[in-house]
Parts: sequence; structure tokens; C-alpha cells
Amino acid sequence: MSSEDLSAIQDLNRRLRSEPNDAIALYRRGQIYAKNDDFSRAISDFDATIRINPKDAEALNNRCWVRAIIGDLYAALQDCDASLQIKPDLVDSLDSRGFVKLKMGQPQNAIADYNASLRISARKASSLYGRGLAKLRIGDSSGNDDISSAKSIDANVADDFNRYGVR
Repeated sequence: MSSEDLSAIQDLNRRLRSEPNDAIALYRRGQIYAKNDDFSRAISDFDATIRINPKDAEALNNRCWVRAIIGDLYAALQDCDASLQIKPDLVDSLDSRGFVKLKMGQPQNAIADYNASLRISARKASSLYGRGLAKLRIGDSSGNDDISSAKSIDANVADDFNRYGVR
């Protein structure tokens, strides 16, 4: 963990000692934990955020993403669906749900979610890359174009997907 992230965690911990139900602090700390692959702590903070505010679409999306990374795909899908019920056009939730469906072996459904994400944010590298992989899995070679476009936007996108167990 970077010194900047450690400092932010310490600041958030102080804030939470004085106000344990500070949903913003819990959410932010969960994001930092997730960014640093401390998934159990991230889920714990997102759980607490959602207990405080069950309609926090972003917290539901982040918990979806972390659950998908650790392989808890059914629970991840429930979180993404709940997030999208609250905010149907939340691009990150559409992207996350596409990722979950890709990991579940549902490439056609993943493509639909990635398409919806890309209609909102046409240059979202993770959606382009995920859609490219999904297309390749159904035998559509145009997936290579999506993958190339994604890599031109974010050179590390393939490494991220590999790290999260999707190749």
C-alpha cells in the first residue's frame, strides 16, 4: 500500500472513531482497501456503508466488483442488479455486471451489459476490453478491435483483467 493510501486510511480511521456511522468515510476506506487488493476489508466497509444507506448504488457496485474478483459471482450479480435498480444508467454498474457475466460464462449477456455501458461512456476501457473478450468467446473476431481500442485508452487494461482472473 502506498504511503498516500496508508495516510488516507489513518485519516479515515480517526474520522470513524469519532463517527462510526460515517458512510462516506466507510465507502472511501472500502475503495482504498479494494484498490490495494484487501478484499475482505473492502467488503466489510461496503457492507457497513450499505447498512447505513441501502440505496447507495455506488457502494453496491463496488461490493459487486469486489465480490466478482473473489469469485462470489451470484452475490456480485445481486449487488449489480440492486445498484442498477437504483440508478439504471450507472455506467460502472453496467460495466461490473458485464464483468460478472463474463466470469459466469455468459458472454452474450456480458456483451449486452458492456454495450449499455459503452452507449453511456464510449471510451470506457474496461467495457471495451470485456466486450472484446466476450465477442471472442462467441467466435466474433471483431472482439480484437475492441481489445485494441481498450488498450489504446488504458495500456494496463489486459493486466487488470488477468489479475482479476479473466483472460
